[in-house]
Amino acid sequence: MRAADEAALHRVARRRARQDVQRKERVDVRYSVAEKQAILDEARRLGLAGAHLVGAIVMAHLNGDLALADQRTAADDLIDEYAALREQVARIGTNANQIAHRLNSGGDAHPVDAAVLAEAGRLVALVQQTVKAVDTAADVAATKQRAA
Repeated sequence: MRAADEAALHRVARRRARQDVQRKERVDVRYSVAEKQAILDEARRLGLAGAHLVGAIVMAHLNGDLALADQRTAADDLIDEYAALREQVARIGTNANQIAHRLNSGGDAHPVDAAVLAEAGRLVALVQQTVKAVDTAADVAATKQRAA
């Protein structure tokens, strides 16, 4: 588990507000011995009761603060976009490096070298604009989440 995930889980579990009237409703859930032990170990590590941890996680999910493992989120989409952009930029850089190596070692310039380098420059500029737009969108989303 990443440190950020652990901190978020602890924050979610701690944020449950007390109510004037004691909670009386129950939902019974069955776990295997290993699953129960894992829940209790994590709760103990966070300084929480096992039921409090499970309840906080369920309520966080219902409130939209916590996605299940198999659910894609907007953050997942952003991460995938960043990964795809990184791969494309790396390929552009590889092509530019191959051209530079050939020219620096006394090789002849190919007729398309100038066009490839110009296209590489255009794509890098486009990627920079895209990254700025994604960062702005992420900032807006984070600001809205804090306000909610």
